[in-house]
Amino acid sequence: MPRPLKILLMSTLYPSAARPVHGIFVETRLRELLGSGEVEARVIAPVPWFPFAGARFGEYGRYAATPRHERRNGIDVSHPRYFLPPRVGMNLAPHTLARAFLGEARHLAAEGFVPDVIDAHYYYPDGVAAGIAAARLGRPFVVTARGTDVNLIPDYPYPRQLILATAAQARASIGVCQALSDRLAELGADRCRLRTFRNGVDLERFSPVARTEARRHLGIADDGPALVSVGHLVERKGHHLAVDAMRQLPADTRLYVIGEGEERPALERQIRQHGLETRVRLVGAVANTELKWWYSAADATVLCSSREGWANVLLESMACGTPVVATDIWGTPEVVSSPAAGRLMAARTADALCAGWAALRAEPPAREATRRHAEGFSWDATTRAQLALFREIADA
Repeated sequence: MPRPLKILLMSTLYPSAARPVHGIFVETRLRELLGSGEVEARVIAPVPWFPFAGARFGEYGRYAATPRHERRNGIDVSHPRYFLPPRVGMNLAPHTLARAFLGEARHLAAEGFVPDVIDAHYYYPDGVAAGIAAARLGRPFVVTARGTDVNLIPDYPYPRQLILATAAQARASIGVCQALSDRLAELGADRCRLRTFRNGVDLERFSPVARTEARRHLGIADDGPALVSVGHLVERKGHHLAVDAMRQLPADTRLYVIGEGEERPALERQIRQHGLETRVRLVGAVANTELKWWYSAADATVLCSSREGWANVLLESMACGTPVVATDIWGTPEVVSSPAAGRLMAARTADALCAGWAALRAEPPAREATRRHAEGFSWDATTRAQLALFREIADA
């Protein structure tokens, strides 16, 4: 057997004790890679510096509460601080972040952990910063693009310049869907260095439960259709469109919104304004390990996002046998690619959501068929592809 590869993951997108669901998709991909038994890994996941912990400071309070070091699911994770000033933070972040990456990486090297490959996630500022650190350390690196980092941020000239310079320096750039790899090529990245490694789904964690049993477990009504909308309560996730659609749907239809975030007060006002208190429930944050009950209890998962690189909630829902209704954006058509998966909305509107739900209700797929669709997205192929790429880079 070849010796284990040493992988150093660098990204601000990684969970912590203070933010347990933040960037969980990055952690999941790493855990699947470690499950191969062919890799050793460490994680450097910086957070912006802030002096005061506490709920009253919102997200910044959670930054301050993040431990400097922790062990999550058997993985050693460091959370150094970096300076992120307001207003000018976008342009400075790659440089202050690189300093945090570099200091912690040198500390790990002194302890004997010298990586074969640096694995960076999110192109800007994380991937750019990792590239700066990798050059100083003399180590090869790859960057994974995940959505807005290549679809929106390159609209700004300075970040675009740095992204393209980093893509030229990286041994490979990875898109979590083909649409993101194509976007990198459109920006000017060398297609020969582009890879597409799609996120998979944990088919054991997300498995079907009988709908009646799931509703009983959750203590929710079992006398009508139920929809779930899962994700942070921010505008881009489109929960407000799902709430608005409830005004047109039959009175026995219920909506459960799962997540927390800055839009909660606005959603509460919207629900009161339209008299939907008995039909729409803001559930709050739910642990990833408990989401299968909500997916299984629902007749469909709705996702009205304005942008998604690769929406993990869609595959999680399908793995539980529940089809989806989702906006037709970026990588989503690659996930919702058959009638068994669900329906794509014609537009990002409440009307289009209602139309998509009506089409799904008219021809509902068997739960077994929806589950089989999800089974085509296991982590195995992505793990094998990562191992092959990292071995190739290490051998070179």
